[in-house]
Amino acid sequence: MKKLNYKKILITVLWIIAIAGLTSSWAFVSKSERNIVAKTLNISIHNNDENLFLSEKDITKFFSERKDSILLNQYKNINIPELEKSLNSHPAIENAEVAADINGEIKIDITQRTPVLRIINRDGESFYIDSQTKLMPLNDNYSARVIVASGFIYEPYSRRYQYSVNQIKESKMYSEVSLLDDIYEVANFINRDSVLANLIHQIYVNEEKEIELFPAIGNQKIVFGTATDVAEKFNKLKLFYTEGMNKADSWTKYTNINLKYKNLVVCTKK
Repeated sequence: MKKLNYKKILITVLWIIAIAGLTSSWAFVSKSERNIVAKTLNISIHNNDENLFLSEKDITKFFSERKDSILLNQYKNINIPELEKSLNSHPAIENAEVAADINGEIKIDITQRTPVLRIINRDGESFYIDSQTKLMPLNDNYSARVIVASGFIYEPYSRRYQYSVNQIKESKMYSEVSLLDDIYEVANFINRDSVLANLIHQIYVNEEKEIELFPAIGNQKIVFGTATDVAEKFNKLKLFYTEGMNKADSWTKYTNINLKYKNLVVCTKK
């Protein structure tokens, strides 16, 4: 018969007692905190660029419109997870975290969504696409300084907002009819390159569903074509601007710069 290890049993029992006591302590603290009154609301908003879509006033107004009672209310009457969930459903918020401390302070930490592209569709409806490739509505108070895409774009916000551009790209059905993934790929490449970001300010989709670009300097139309060989086309463009547009009259010399042809830049003079 196997002998009992009383020392091991005693240690196990002591651990169980300790854990039970600690659990009771946690339960006591949790119960006592439920009666703490929320005295202050500390709101921190982080944005990755100069576009400020949210302010502390906007957040307090958001809670007010939802009839969320926070200040001078006991913690037991404040649903922290629900507050966090509601903030994360806000169209201008990428992520929100809400916490309460024992001093009666409700801390709200918000990361604002970062628009990288503005779409103006054929019906004049406008919306943004953010850095996470998600669609977001315009803001009544602020306008983001981002590249604008317009022309023969038919996708309405109401039919596409539940899908990210990445999801559209991965879907055979949506990618064949949508141009948002193509436009975003071109715009994203421009935004990542400091030279191109300063040069190209507008994207236009023509009737043939081809992409055209318009620079901030000069009156040229840059015929980009489809969103294929994006890096190669932009490298050709940068090389052309460096070597072919280095004369004083070059910026007014051409009307069209065509990048559609392999290893070739075809220009149309005025």
